[in-house]
Amino acid sequence: MTTTKTSIPIALTIAGSDSGGGAGMQTDLKTFAFHCVHGTSAITCITAQNTLGVVRVDAMTSDAVIAQIRAVVEDIGVQAAKTGMLLNQEIITAVAGEVTALQINNLVVDPVMVSRTGAQLIDDDAIQTLCNQLIPQAAIITPNRYEAEILSGLEIVCLEDMQTAAEIIYRNISKNSGTKAVLVKGGGMSGDVKGVDVWFNGERLEVLKTKQVETKNTHGTGCTLSAAITANLALGKDLWTAVKDAKEYVTSALSYSLDIGQGQGPVGHFFPLLEK
Repeated sequence: MTTTKTSIPIALTIAGSDSGGGAGMQTDLKTFAFHCVHGTSAITCITAQNTLGVVRVDAMTSDAVIAQIRAVVEDIGVQAAKTGMLLNQEIITAVAGEVTALQINNLVVDPVMVSRTGAQLIDDDAIQTLCNQLIPQAAIITPNRYEAEILSGLEIVCLEDMQTAAEIIYRNISKNSGTKAVLVKGGGMSGDVKGVDVWFNGERLEVLKTKQVETKNTHGTGCTLSAAITANLALGKDLWTAVKDAKEYVTSALSYSLDIGQGQGPVGHFFPLLEK
């Protein structure tokens, strides 16, 4: 039997591995697959974690990360890519260099610097390198509340603060960069603003609001959103449509979140199957 090559969109995730399957690389690949996009990967770190938390983190070498990216791009090619947890300054520098050298387009940067609870995940030097070298190459960045505070220098406590922060971040990074939009995520907010996201592309300021889903099982929502945006870009959608459709996907996946383990479970990436 012989097979013929087919034209299928390819997406690349450059992120960490979550052994519990709730976030990181595993979530990205599931999201790509749901959107009928072939998922490829470059692992930056390996975590031992479950629904209760992270037990251990082991970083890949920067050379190993580079080799993975090149192996994918030089042979298979990618229509869109995303970054998640890059862990340290050395890996961030390596990834930024490869994005430039390989001319990777449609880059979605989820600036994993601070958790949704406010805990800083990478050191200050790594944050500075992320801001200076990688973020300017992104088509869109998707900071959460606390990351947006770092990037804007503004304390965020309400929707108006999110809107102002989105404008400040865009203006700070859009000069001499390829960044087309900023999406400030409201998953870490409270009250009526919880789950509300703010988009700004230099011209349009939009508030993305869907139904609130009450569930404790929200692990991996940020990864899922950025992966869905990436998949939609790989499919050829424009940036605004990619974001809007990704937001709807995450809301549906939250509605079918998985109550597994003893802690915070993940969203249900294949929710049509769960309906059955």
